Amino acid sequence: MYVYRAYGLTLASELALPELLPGNPGNQADVVIRHDPDLAVPETGWTQLSPFAWTREQGFHLQLPGIAQFVIEHGASIRVSPVEGIDAASVRVFLLGSALGALLFQRGFLVLHGNAIDMGGQAMLCLGPSGAGKSTLAAAFAARGYPVLADDVVAINDDCEALPGIPRIKLWEDSAARLQIETTSLMRIRPEMEKFNLPLANHTSDTPLPVRWVYLLGQGQSDGFKLTPIRGMARFQPLMTNTYRRRFMEGMALHPQHLSRCGKLAARIHLACVARPRTGFDIEGLADLLEADMALARQG
Repeated sequence: MYVYRAYGLTLASELALPELLPGNPGNQADVVIRHDPDLAVPETGWTQLSPFAWTREQGFHLQLPGIAQFVIEHGASIRVSPVEGIDAASVRVFLLGSALGALLFQRGFLVLHGNAIDMGGQAMLCLGPSGAGKSTLAAAFAARGYPVLADDVVAINDDCEALPGIPRIKLWEDSAARLQIETTSLMRIRPEMEKFNLPLANHTSDTPLPVRWVYLLGQGQSDGFKLTPIRGMARFQPLMTNTYRRRFMEGMALHPQHLSRCGKLAARIHLACVARPRTGFDIEGLADLLEADMALARQG
């Protein structure tokens, strides 16, 4: 078994997962990942959530036609059945995304769609839909020397702390070019995609960090960058909206706990919505804007 670490967990895996940091073989495994060629579509005991997903209490079954099936149970095991002939990278994209996200829900974490960045001992989260520029912004902050804790899947514990996740940023070719990042030596997330795994050299700590700031990234909404603070009870809904794979959580009957965790985090954060220009994307200008806003929040 390979041994890795991510999100404060020790993972023992029959599959090689080169995106993860190596773990201590002497540690007891929190999560076991096994290759199980006998997985089949559930017939009884499961509730069908969608054409390719089934749930039950502390259980999630995901079928990805042409790629693999995954069964995630009790926050402690992931069974994987790849389709014959599929490349390993395509399997890992969903194993380290949707499957791991379901497992983090089962373990009681608040799981958000975005990234988390260490801004000097406190975490900033950037949330938003696909294409909003979250990963590009994370790479820009990484270039400024700020460690990126997690990209795409952000796990928050009961103390409202962001956990260090997978030490890479998934970056599209055009975003890499904008940041002057050479992609020829980078590993594609899937063979046919112009999207790459950018390793994070300064991602070494396993220490969770308290979440202080949350920014919601939008698209094409103004003539220039516009930052609008969100206060009071209005901070709750954006966290619900930006929950990672929200239907997974609801299908596993975890909605009441999730509501409570969103409310707890909402009460502790500085939250603002960021409108992007209708044309162009000045990533350095956006990073400057957020740094200045965080500095003001510290003073307040």
